[in-house]
Amino acid sequence: MGAGATAAKTGRTRKAKVGKDGQPKVSRLTKMKNQAGMIGQAYKMTYRNDPKLPWVMLIAFVVVAAVVELIGILLSSPFLFLPIAILLGLLAALIVFGRRAQSTAYRQVEGQPGAASWVLEGMRGDWRVTSGAAGNRELDAVHRVLGRPGIVLVGEGNPQRVRSLVAQEKRRIAKVVGDTPIYDVTVGDGEGQVPLKKLSAHVMKLPRNLSGAEVNSLGKRMAALGGARMPVPGGPLPGGKQMSVSQRQVRRR
Repeated sequence: MGAGATAAKTGRTRKAKVGKDGQPKVSRLTKMKNQAGMIGQAYKMTYRNDPKLPWVMLIAFVVVAAVVELIGILLSSPFLFLPIAILLGLLAALIVFGRRAQSTAYRQVEGQPGAASWVLEGMRGDWRVTSGAAGNRELDAVHRVLGRPGIVLVGEGNPQRVRSLVAQEKRRIAKVVGDTPIYDVTVGDGEGQVPLKKLSAHVMKLPRNLSGAEVNSLGKRMAALGGARMPVPGGPLPGGKQMSVSQRQVRRR
């Protein structure tokens, strides 16, 4: 009976901590393990398409570390600069890894239906993406993004068909958003289009016209329009779902 009472007390005192979102808190160690696992997945999948990756990372590490250590030798403090050289060398290798992983991911998804949505959903900050807000049977699609600039309509597919889809979607949401700025972007390599690899930077550089409160208010009004209207993929999954998740983590760093 005493053991049962002790177990009951232990069960009551060891309740999982709950965060602001109502979900159980995850320990820092668990978060670090998860991040390390995702980076490991991204490395393996990038290496399959970029066999030179480890050598390029090694060169970056050696060059940066050697330069820093040389400075230490010139200042007669080689041992003092050694830890700094190693840390900066590792940082250089990670930067190279991140950029090559991003380039590999873009090469794999470019031209696939939902590629623009995949890029948009990986943007840093408060961006509310509705994938496939409009589209057709040919898998041309318009994705709707709500953020501080206002509304951004991003079209991908055949330029002529996408232009018509964007115009229709703009007329549809204009009744709800009032004077809120509406931007339109067409993904592609043609004149007046934005290449997929530059899409994220292009959208994030748009002028900030709304406050956070105005974005929230507009979001409630936009909810009246409903979610995605077309069964357009929420982003291609190159090599499977795990690759999508891990490489998105790398892109956000």
